[in-house]
Amino acid sequence: MRHLIDLAKPGQYADTLVILLPGAYQQPEDFIKEGFVQAVRQRQLGIDLIMAELSFSHIADQSALSEIYSYLIQPAIAAGYQNIWLAGISVGGYVAIAYAGRYPRQLAGLLLLAPYLGNRMTTGEIAAAGGIQAWAPDAISDEDIERLNWHWLKTHVNAAETELRPIEVHLSYGEDDRFTESHLMMAQILPATRVDKIPGDHVWPVWRQLWHNFLDKRFGKNSHD
Repeated sequence: MRHLIDLAKPGQYADTLVILLPGAYQQPEDFIKEGFVQAVRQRQLGIDLIMAELSFSHIADQSALSEIYSYLIQPAIAAGYQNIWLAGISVGGYVAIAYAGRYPRQLAGLLLLAPYLGNRMTTGEIAAAGGIQAWAPDAISDEDIERLNWHWLKTHVNAAETELRPIEVHLSYGEDDRFTESHLMMAQILPATRVDKIPGDHVWPVWRQLWHNFLDKRFGKNSHD
């Protein structure tokens, strides 16, 4: 799995690693071009970054999950990282949720930036049920990642208070994003402090501002989350 690495301090690992997963037709280099790395470094945060590449074929056949596990997460655990986050944009957010469901207890948190949460058939089914809390699906196939993702979100958030180390789930999106309806459904089950929305569409300037907001809120000097 092709990826780029940027360490907070050259030659040594920080306690925290954030793995950035791109959206459709995006490359690891775009995170550098769009200022995601600079945003971390200008704040002098002790966070290492990995920027990964995702291919549609590997997302479709779910091999992206095992690649993240083998090439990114396992080496990170071996390197001694105490806190590993996945931060995904759009379909990268979809992959991040799927990974959390497939490989529990490895992650400290998820940042979902305007995540793709499923096609209209899936989201319509949940909306028709009265929302994610009321949604009670029958048995879900292992191939049905969209419904598995929603089921994980529902069960994880509801169980988070009893888990030894629940995964923090943060949702950030633009109010005019094309996936807003599904974002609003997801936001209903998250604490208000873990949801951030700003004006804007499904574009880099919005994601960049949301990334800045997240860094300040979660890792800034005055962070209490």
